[in-house]
Amino acid sequence: MSYNMTQVGIVVIGRNEGPRLKRCFQSLEHTASSVVYVDSGSTDASVALALSMGIEVVQLDMSIPFTMGRARNEGWRHLNTTQPHLELVQFVDGDCELEPQWLNRGCHHLAQDSNIVAVCGRCRERHRDTGIYHRLIDMELDVPIGQVRSCHGNVLMRLAALQATGGFDPSMIAGEEPELCIRLRQQGGTILRVDEPMTIHDAAMNRFCQWWKRSIRCGHANAHCAALHSRSSQWRHVLQPAISAIIWGFAAPIMAITAAITSFVTPAATLICALVACGYGLLTWRIYRWRRIQDSRSDALLYTLFCIVAKFPEFIGITTFCANRLRGRHTELIEYKAAQQAQYVTTNR
Repeated sequence: MSYNMTQVGIVVIGRNEGPRLKRCFQSLEHTASSVVYVDSGSTDASVALALSMGIEVVQLDMSIPFTMGRARNEGWRHLNTTQPHLELVQFVDGDCELEPQWLNRGCHHLAQDSNIVAVCGRCRERHRDTGIYHRLIDMELDVPIGQVRSCHGNVLMRLAALQATGGFDPSMIAGEEPELCIRLRQQGGTILRVDEPMTIHDAAMNRFCQWWKRSIRCGHANAHCAALHSRSSQWRHVLQPAISAIIWGFAAPIMAITAAITSFVTPAATLICALVACGYGLLTWRIYRWRRIQDSRSDALLYTLFCIVAKFPEFIGITTFCANRLRGRHTELIEYKAAQQAQYVTTNR
């Protein structure tokens, strides 16, 4: 079995990506025959750019809450309706560029095993060496090769598998890819990551506040996924990120602060402080030892430090999800690139 490019469609999603979107579109030239761009209320010239490059555009109705999962669903369903002969769909985020040979190599891996429902390759950060946050993103994207539990937003998938699961959960403001992968694996599918260059990513993240917002969004996504799948066979993997953030981002520091305040009253409080400190030390060592296998010492230390600090904004994201769920409210999109993006687009008009 083999696939050719006439059987592959590409869905690009974006919102005010500016020059990054142009680079994304340029990377798709001479690849698949069917490309659709799903725009989510951009206020820059994204739609006009797509049309000028001969790319079909789907504009979301912004009266309905926007999520990336909803945008991806609109894209692949539009392709499935207008191009019913397609069998595979490549999702590409508007801040990414597709590597020239990826589609051929990705299709080759899918053709080898019908159980593989999604395949992704290596994604590298465009400006890795220009700042610590770009280095962090680059390391975060560098996950192990082989069968994996989940993928990122850039992935080549079988349309039949998407149809069988119903696609991405449009209610999730982030983390819709890992959530979909849970359902894909529950149906017997395999998620594969291969040692092939797939995309170049441009995080455009240069400030601590952007990283903090992104971590809040991650905590929100973990809590939402846990709420959806806490009773599934994957419950350990689903609950672990949220539980970790609750322990190290809230419970442990509260215990330490309380014990420190009362340490002059009871010796047991001193013991609690010591145990909490040892817990953070053990957590730090475990993360560092894991990253040190593939990263330099300085990169492993940087990654470890920010992993520990991230527990606090992740806990904020968890509490935000829980509070809104109790009130029956939908959390608005957390856009960590919004402020910088507006300045970036305006400057380049």
